[in-house]
Amino acid sequence: MVLSDEEKREQKRVYANQWYHKNKEKLKEKKRIQSKEYYQKNKEKRKEYHQTNKEAIKEKRKKWRENNKEKLRIQHKKYRENNIEKLRIRDKKYHQENKEKIKEYQQTPKGKKSLRISKWKQAGLICDDYDSLYCHYLTAETCDHCNIPFGEFGDGTGTFKCMDHNHKTGLFRNFLCSKCNIIRGE
Repeated sequence: MVLSDEEKREQKRVYANQWYHKNKEKLKEKKRIQSKEYYQKNKEKRKEYHQTNKEAIKEKRKKWRENNKEKLRIQHKKYRENNIEKLRIRDKKYHQENKEKIKEYQQTPKGKKSLRISKWKQAGLICDDYDSLYCHYLTAETCDHCNIPFGEFGDGTGTFKCMDHNHKTGLFRNFLCSKCNIIRGE
């Protein structure tokens, strides 16, 4: 019986598929070894390439992260969920070993901003642009409700600055003194 070209191709495809599945583990091992050898062999070349193209690589990675924000967010969330205990131990250890460094950082403008925004997020604030909201926070001098100038936290006046937001939706409303924030109490 003579096979047509189409039947011959199909027969070869089936055979190749069977052969691949039979030798899958061997192929994986071979690829792993070749990959390891290639890695070792070209280690210096890669090092040299990275040294000479540091900025271009950095820019390329930054661009990739910008284009894949959602993908990264999902990956990070999944990793945190699967490694919660490991991360808690790591964070606790880091904080114990770097108490002074953390205190110093929290006194810098960048540290104050980071701390304030993280507290807002913990309180349930949802915002598209935390940076502009923080700039508004820095420039706000009076309560948006009663127009009293803001005092400092712990000065006994009860007029320190508070971020008011809708607790159901998480959306920002305005900056109030602590008295007005308590009165509003939503």
